[in-house]
Amino acid sequence: MSSVEKSDLLKIVGKKIQETRESKGFTQVDLAGKIIGEFDTTNVSRIESGRTNPTLYTLYRIAEALEVSLSELLNIEDCETEI
Repeated sequence: MSSVEKSDLLKIVGKKIQETRESKGFTQVDLAGKIIGEFDTTNVSRIESGRTNPTLYTLYRIAEALEVSLSELLNIEDCETEI
């Protein structure tokens, strides 16, 4: 695995969340509503754009809402996303 800067990693993971969300046909509002507990739509936007560093638990909640495994959501080895 090559070294990745923090800001690049946040953008890659955010893009992966966005792509997964869109493949499921969810809007950001839909996703925020499916996440366990209180979760604001602006948080989804900030995570997808790589402007915030979500906690592991937040990523877990997003994966659950998207009905994918956490490891699938965080697998950047095969990520073709351009930063």
